[in-house]
Amino acid sequence: MKIAFQMDPIGDVNINADSTFRLAEEAQARGHSLFFYTPDHLAYQEGRVTARGHDMTVQRVEGDPAKLGPRKEVDLAEFDVVWLRQDPPFDMHYITSTHLLDRLRETTLVVNDPFWVRNYPEKLLVLNFPDLTPPTTIARDLDTIRAFREKHGDVILKPLYGNGGAGVFKLTQGDSNLSSLYELFTGFSREPLIVQKFLPAVSKGDKRVILVDGECVGAINRVPADGETRSNMHVGGRPEKVGLTDRDREICDRIGPLLKEKGQIFVGIDVIGDYLTEINVTSPTGIQELERFDGVNIAGKVWDAIEARLK
Repeated sequence: MKIAFQMDPIGDVNINADSTFRLAEEAQARGHSLFFYTPDHLAYQEGRVTARGHDMTVQRVEGDPAKLGPRKEVDLAEFDVVWLRQDPPFDMHYITSTHLLDRLRETTLVVNDPFWVRNYPEKLLVLNFPDLTPPTTIARDLDTIRAFREKHGDVILKPLYGNGGAGVFKLTQGDSNLSSLYELFTGFSREPLIVQKFLPAVSKGDKRVILVDGECVGAINRVPADGETRSNMHVGGRPEKVGLTDRDREICDRIGPLLKEKGQIFVGIDVIGDYLTEINVTSPTGIQELERFDGVNIAGKVWDAIEARLK
């Protein structure tokens, strides 16, 4: 098959942690050809969706993860699979790329399905399952946010479309910084904020559960560094081997059919204690850590699901 990866610069990836690299590596091992381009080089040209990029061969070499051919322009309708794998923020640049890739629907499998990536961003899709999530408010109005904190005590405040733990704050009921943080966020963005009841269980870890085509395939635990509330590996969270609980499986059983129906083949959900906090569909991570802990070829399971859909 011909596979294109729309992603951030390939030269910057960590070959021992990056999920996109691992997906490309597995595709290459199966004999598929790879093409790489960044979202800045995606275009619509007189009825065609094109990209300027490079034929790519990946290699597990520190500091040199890929060999690239000369830059060329391709028609993405000629590819079997296009991966939507650039990192958020989920801004208008990201949203526009989903609109362009959605035009390939009749010829090419785009993973994850861009229509539903656009309509199911991670901090909003969880609203479909209020009984699985901690108490949550999405608002731009400061009085609404204050009232939520008054009701629930310690809370987590974060940008609605952020990623990687950036801009995530824990605010205790008596913390006097809420107004200042509100002014900071609303000063550079028109987006609402999301506020959730703080879950003390995060001290024991924030579980990343991976689903492939709606089926749970395993989990890793991400433990915050000392003095941190955030468990994201981008900010020092430590991955640990962990098993799945009955509650984890209950959550997956509830959300899995919807993810499968909407073409969300590779998804990572976040679970703290007994609560679902995010459903990551834009550019989830965790494949390599899970493969090392469990000895299972997760990237292979993803490609099995893709190949089955193409058949």
